[in-house]
Amino acid sequence: MLKDEVRTLSYRNAIINNPHLFKGKTVLDVGCGTGILCMFAAKAGAKRVIGVDMSNIIDQAKVIVEKNGFGDVIHLVKGKLEDVDLGLGPDGKVDVIISEWMGYFLLYESMLDTVLDARDKYLAPGGILMPDTATLYLSAVEDQEYKDEKIGFWDDVYGFDYSCIKDIALKEPLVDTVELKAVVCDPAKVLHLDLATCTKADLTFNNNFTMRASRNDYVHAFLGWFDIGFEKCHKPVRFSTGPHSRYTHWKSTVFYIPGALMLSQGQEIKGSLKVAPNERNHRDLDISIKWQVDGQGEEGTGQMDYKMS
Repeated sequence: MLKDEVRTLSYRNAIINNPHLFKGKTVLDVGCGTGILCMFAAKAGAKRVIGVDMSNIIDQAKVIVEKNGFGDVIHLVKGKLEDVDLGLGPDGKVDVIISEWMGYFLLYESMLDTVLDARDKYLAPGGILMPDTATLYLSAVEDQEYKDEKIGFWDDVYGFDYSCIKDIALKEPLVDTVELKAVVCDPAKVLHLDLATCTKADLTFNNNFTMRASRNDYVHAFLGWFDIGFEKCHKPVRFSTGPHSRYTHWKSTVFYIPGALMLSQGQEIKGSLKVAPNERNHRDLDISIKWQVDGQGEEGTGQMDYKMS
């Protein structure tokens, strides 16, 4: 992830270019990993930075922090945020919470619920979160060639009929890069989160969407991506994981549908996107997409249930 320049430079610009938000402040980094965001905060003038991570990478982070001369400012804690002592004392608070919490399709394997716990427990009144907004989008793409390769492959596997596997393959969203020229519809906003006010309940949703075809074409899949904003900066910093933007390790998420939809320019797809944590494993996602193309009756209507795991 350190090699993801869009991600890392966005965080660096949001932190380093806004020392007025960090100078003399106490900062908490949720899921600090190798400590890169902690060091950005320290370099921006933070008085104290606390990084928390439950993985063994934090052992290397401690070495990295010392080697870069921030050992007196950055305090790294290994363990779950809910279980560890941050050394803040009774009712101790922080001024800023930073975290790179986003997962594929924004919420798959994300740490947002932990960030919200940290906000509610540790963020001082008037404190800020970085980033502080997240927006999820859905569009539709023409992808016949790759769909045939991924889904149609099971119709004839070296002369044998494996078509029963197609249903399984269709239900597995594909995380991949998608070229902008494949996008058939204008994007529809399906979720917006203000991290200062949203709750865990907002992470389970069933929202309607309307997307309009930008040209005559066929639709073989829906496409999801997200945008992130650091709106408290003097000059807001934002980045996108969509097909119109530079590569990020999050890529985009492709949801194939069983057939194909024929669209004319200006025609609309109306539908709904339902997302919920899986009951057995809350880091997995259960996703359902319903759609209806205006004027196409049953042929333009459908529903698919997916699982990201």
